[in-house]
Amino acid sequence: MKRFLALSRTTHGVLDLATPAVAAGLALGKFPAWQVILLSVFTGFAAYTAIYALNDLVGKTVDEEKFVGGINPGYSVEASDLRYPLAQKALSYRSGILWFALWFIAAIIGSYFLNPIIVAILVTASVLEVVYVLLLKVTYLRTLVSGLVKCSGPVCAIFVVERNPSAALVLLVFAWVFCWEIGGQNVPADWNDTVEDRRVNAKTIPLELGTRAAANIVLLALGATVIASLFMPLVSPLNLGIPYVLASGAAGVFLLLVPAWQLHRTSDGRQAAKLFDSASYYPLAQLIIIIVFVLIK
Repeated sequence: MKRFLALSRTTHGVLDLATPAVAAGLALGKFPAWQVILLSVFTGFAAYTAIYALNDLVGKTVDEEKFVGGINPGYSVEASDLRYPLAQKALSYRSGILWFALWFIAAIIGSYFLNPIIVAILVTASVLEVVYVLLLKVTYLRTLVSGLVKCSGPVCAIFVVERNPSAALVLLVFAWVFCWEIGGQNVPADWNDTVEDRRVNAKTIPLELGTRAAANIVLLALGATVIASLFMPLVSPLNLGIPYVLASGAAGVFLLLVPAWQLHRTSDGRQAAKLFDSASYYPLAQLIIIIVFVLIK
């Protein structure tokens, strides 16, 4: 089972569930019915499990090339001796396909019962994930595709609790998650894998634009993330106000901006890994803040 969980990067996938939960809380302003919560958690877990597995399934051949010289220690959220089990031949391709299919079908079924429009978003996100992987040797702009994929979960969550959400809410959450993914996840992850990516002539921001430009992009994107979070009181039915702005801003400064500035100052690859770790816990911190405000509403 550990090999399958490694294929789907389950530790990281569980942390990712916090992001749609935040979006749902912002949209609804209260806890939904417990049946909706349970089905949403199951469907979200299934979707993240399937799409992370899809990434490795599509990229198996290139991953084998990348890691022929060994796999670096990685960042703690995803660090494991079983990272990339397909490339390490610790798991058969057929088993990976069956694992993906099982969870993808489960996610489709769950999405249909939550809101049929989510099925279309999930399928689109899966196609974009394939595109993202296939663009590895084509263009560093693929990082934008990664942002689109990561935004699909929170947008789906909004449509679970609001059949006709406001455009302002959807766009703000989209921008918030998009910038967080670029600055806190995708670019730092690529930075961490520069040795392996160089072996296959991959096109990533750190390799194509240089580490100084990558550090600038990270800092700008995460600055935009924190700023976007401060506007959430304008689009949510929750009475957030100044206390939320202070709490959300503090979480952003501590988990995003401080490690981003350290990366910008040092251009150290190890700091990029630390930033990835820290940014991975940012949605969870935001979820805790939202839950507190729902409880005291």
